[in-house]
Amino acid sequence: MKSNFLKLALGATLSIAAFSASAQKTYTEGVATYSLKTAAGEAESKVSFRGDSSCSSSQYGPAQVKLITNAKGTSFVILVDVPVASMKKAAILTPDEIDQAAAAAPKFTFTPTTETKEISGFNCKKVQVKDPKSGVSFDAWVTNDVSAPQNLMTKYFDGAGGFPVQFTTIQQGQQVGVVLKSISAEKVPAGTFGIPAGFDHITLEELNSMRGNN
Repeated sequence: MKSNFLKLALGATLSIAAFSASAQKTYTEGVATYSLKTAAGEAESKVSFRGDSSCSSSQYGPAQVKLITNAKGTSFVILVDVPVASMKKAAILTPDEIDQAAAAAPKFTFTPTTETKEISGFNCKKVQVKDPKSGVSFDAWVTNDVSAPQNLMTKYFDGAGGFPVQFTTIQQGQQVGVVLKSISAEKVPAGTFGIPAGFDHITLEELNSMRGNN
């Protein structure tokens, strides 16, 4: 009797594990759509990704802003396109600027909890996040429903225990509240991770001067 019970229990455990493994969707290339809360207001960002690169595209008033980087973080470009002003600028960060940004980036630590909830259709679990360098702490929600390469939104969350769904990230030195709305597998169009023709190449310093960030 005891032997039969153990067999049933083991069989149920293996079935649950097999179901969980098959239920997870793995994305190697596609688009993730996020809602953002920034100091300048709310926006939506679409992040095109594949294993070696990601491109975040957001609309701020009349300006479309794209941030493009590679997986190793050795390349970073900011594209600003303002059609009403006939302005197309591509700020290309230097290796030194990229190193400075990496040195200033948070190094989050993660403490898992048992709290769970559903966000945007994803089964999520709460993780307590802390940046020991700044002392900043907050809660994040991650899911094991999906697996995808790190992108511009999620790059600080390696080791969080799942794919980030609701969290806080840092963009250009500012905290941004982020919620994953959807993710889909689709072919990223050619040229997504490059600088289109017609963009003036400028420095990050020049871009900051245009934005009034001296």
